[in-house]
Amino acid sequence: MSVELNLSEITRNDNTIITVGSFDGVHVGHVKILSTLVNNAKAKNCRSIVLTFEPHPRKVISQNYSLKLLTSLEEKKELIYKHGVDEILILPFTHEFSQMSSDDFFKNIIIDKIGIKEIILGYDHHFGKGRDGDESKVRQLGSLYNFEVTLVPEVKYDDLTVSSSVIRRELQHGKIKSAACYLNRFYSITGRVIEGDKRGRLLGFPTANIQISDDDKMVPANGVYAVKVFTGNEEYSGVMNIGNRPTFQDSESIIFEVHIFDFSENIYDKEIKVEFVDRIRDEQKFNSKEELIEQINRDKAVALQILKQINN
Repeated sequence: MSVELNLSEITRNDNTIITVGSFDGVHVGHVKILSTLVNNAKAKNCRSIVLTFEPHPRKVISQNYSLKLLTSLEEKKELIYKHGVDEILILPFTHEFSQMSSDDFFKNIIIDKIGIKEIILGYDHHFGKGRDGDESKVRQLGSLYNFEVTLVPEVKYDDLTVSSSVIRRELQHGKIKSAACYLNRFYSITGRVIEGDKRGRLLGFPTANIQISDDDKMVPANGVYAVKVFTGNEEYSGVMNIGNRPTFQDSESIIFEVHIFDFSENIYDKEIKVEFVDRIRDEQKFNSKEELIEQINRDKAVALQILKQINN
């Protein structure tokens, strides 16, 4: 069973195999690191620890950089837990912490507070002030403090190295299917259902308007998507629109609304999860209500076909 700890709660134990990183998205490259961590720990009868940070280091180091995240902290923890690590250690990433050298980070935290037998490194991992803690530095520290270093090579898909940055770029361009390949799951958002203007109901397609739970969450490009919707323990099919609703010219901000097929329950104020399966089209402006209704019917038919294919 995985346990979440902070630094004051951890028990020092030299029989520890550890990996360190932000792990935003917990994509297929991260999964390879986590699998190596857990397998090596089991083989050597050691505990396995994932050391990660909150908030994301880039938000502290590059404060003018608007970073959107693939996973909230809760999502990240849940995804890491699924791979069977023993402990997740979450360190607060502050400006003061960012000034710590890689030598001090290893000595003061990993050696003195946690203990270490082996570290699992991603192929491009850097840490410490100025990102000077690379593979070469860690191997030097391994010789000094007597721990092993295992390097996990990059994971490629269609000759492209998988990374959180690549996945953000794919989502930014609405490339939902390639993002799903890199994540090995459908990308999702979670939020609370809020009251809208009920215009969808008047059109014959009632929608749930969603207020996303995490303001830092990466949102796919505007457009219409075939989606799976989860409310409580139930799963439904649906079609989602992300955008400004240009046909009605009434929204300066982005609206997230999903029409759930064969669904009539009242879910106001409830939390739902939406998984993006495929992108159907760009958002567009229609000349009349009738044109919009015709297009929604076509979107629904396309979404049903897409969702039927993945369920077969």
